[in-house]
Amino acid sequence: MAEAIKVPTMAEYMAEGKKPEVLFWVGCAGSFDDRAKKITKAFVKLLNEAGVDFAVLGTEESCTGDPAKRAGNEFTFQMQAAMNIEVLNGYEIEKVVTACPHCFNTIKNEYPSLGGNYQVMHHTQFLKSLLNEGRLKVEGGKFKGKRITFHDPCYLGRANGEYEAPRDLLKKLEVELIEMRKCKSNGLCCGAGGAQMFKEPEPGNKDVNVARTEQAMETKPEVIAAGCPFCNTMMTDGVKSKEKEDSVAVMDVAEMIANAKDL
Repeated sequence: MAEAIKVPTMAEYMAEGKKPEVLFWVGCAGSFDDRAKKITKAFVKLLNEAGVDFAVLGTEESCTGDPAKRAGNEFTFQMQAAMNIEVLNGYEIEKVVTACPHCFNTIKNEYPSLGGNYQVMHHTQFLKSLLNEGRLKVEGGKFKGKRITFHDPCYLGRANGEYEAPRDLLKKLEVELIEMRKCKSNGLCCGAGGAQMFKEPEPGNKDVNVARTEQAMETKPEVIAAGCPFCNTMMTDGVKSKEKEDSVAVMDVAEMIANAKDL
């Protein structure tokens, strides 16, 4: 029998006259993509284990508008953003955490000029803060000593300057962290940014996700760690194109922590 995972909604909190410590913004991928749902579940398990008082918007959450904006449709983006900001402000939300760097970047950097001002954290930053506060323990478990390489999501790394939070968490898992030759500020996009996630790539010599996967493979990893559902999809497809899915896993940092704990 599947265990029930406790995920309260903001509407339920409001009905009880309560306010959560943080709003978990799930995002489209984390809500609808079967692979990304596993990242959502892993993160929720960690939030529950750390005793974090959190809530989600549920059906009141809509796409942040990132794909529309990156594809050049500013009108649709502003409509999406205005709708979300109205909901967030209606609940007097102050702190937002999300497992998607695209949502993170959009709510953090694009919403303030439209009236949406919140403290926004990527889930690796939030998990690291829980670790620092002693609310969450991260230990090696089944990943101890394994060769791991971390792929920097563009909207977490180069767009927002966060490189250390995911790596600090991986180090706590006692893995052997091997950096790709292109990493951190010199990292290479997985190929999904700018709404490219939703279309076939233009003709060229090589798909971007395959080129990035090749760089990851040079480190001879057992796991390619990711911090973005889009990156996860692109790197997984890259691993499949190399027919290495039996020997190389692609996992979100939150999944690795939850798996190490057998949550």
